Amino acid sequence: MIVIRTQEAAGFTETSTVSKGCWIDARNVTKADMVRLEHEFGIAGELLTDIMDADEQARIEKEDDYTAIIVRLPVYDESYEISYFTLPLGIILFSDKIVTICQQSSDALDDVLKNRIRGFNIRNKSTFVLYLLSRAAFTYLRFLKELNKKINAIERDLQRSIKNNELIQLLSLQKSLVYFTTSIKTNELLLEKLQKSPLIRFKEDEKELLEDVVTENKQAIEMANIYSSILTGTMDAFASVISNNLNIVMKRLTVVSIVLMIPTLIFSYYGMNVNLPFAGHAFAGLGILAMSVVISAMGAILLNTGRRRKKLAAKVLPYSLGA
Repeated sequence: MIVIRTQEAAGFTETSTVSKGCWIDARNVTKADMVRLEHEFGIAGELLTDIMDADEQARIEKEDDYTAIIVRLPVYDESYEISYFTLPLGIILFSDKIVTICQQSSDALDDVLKNRIRGFNIRNKSTFVLYLLSRAAFTYLRFLKELNKKINAIERDLQRSIKNNELIQLLSLQKSLVYFTTSIKTNELLLEKLQKSPLIRFKEDEKELLEDVVTENKQAIEMANIYSSILTGTMDAFASVISNNLNIVMKRLTVVSIVLMIPTLIFSYYGMNVNLPFAGHAFAGLGILAMSVVISAMGAILLNTGRRRKKLAAKVLPYSLGA
């Protein structure tokens, strides 16, 4: 969908005609929108194809009629298997208008649209790019904090889990962190080019804003690397925890199986069709049942006693070695 907007004192206003200083916002782009952007606004088809490529890297290039910038934006969509991911945003700077093209909506674009940026003016193309990059870095930081909260919540569930559901969720979050890290690094390369490239000339106050954006982007990179390292170690640790929990369950089941084997063995012995002790006794059945219960209880006690001795030895051994 393509929406043409102009900026007034109260905010943005939608219009049906292209005017000087307008913002052409294209999101959820269809094939018809692609044709319109190419023929009506004069954007090269190859550039549109690159912007629609989900794996396209951030870059800046100069054409005859416009300057094109591709930025990686963070996106959250819970309908996808991986809810947090990134998509390229194309910023086309004409002499009299600005065109932004993205496959989906993003919080960074919504922040611009809802006037959440103080002093924002679409008529100044250089500040438009800087503020949009700044909101992209801010959105990365916010999403990274949300990812960290989800990781902590899953860790609490993992402590008592013997299944792989939580590990699969952590794997999905790890993929999101990889997408974020890669995209933020490509944005960093773009910012370095903007600092050196003559394609967009920044004023002194705009250069300070550019430095602030570079700082925010580096902070996002460091945070993404830290969370990714923590998540990797957490997944390795809890994989061992799940395996250990499973071993504990199997040990308990083994003890139960051994205890149940005792009465099974006794009743199988007395089920033979031969002369057996107490065969003619009136209370032979009750006696055999009582004997099975007593022997099973003694076996359970012996097994539990052995486990307690091992635990006690494990506690005492470090102290004895230290002495």
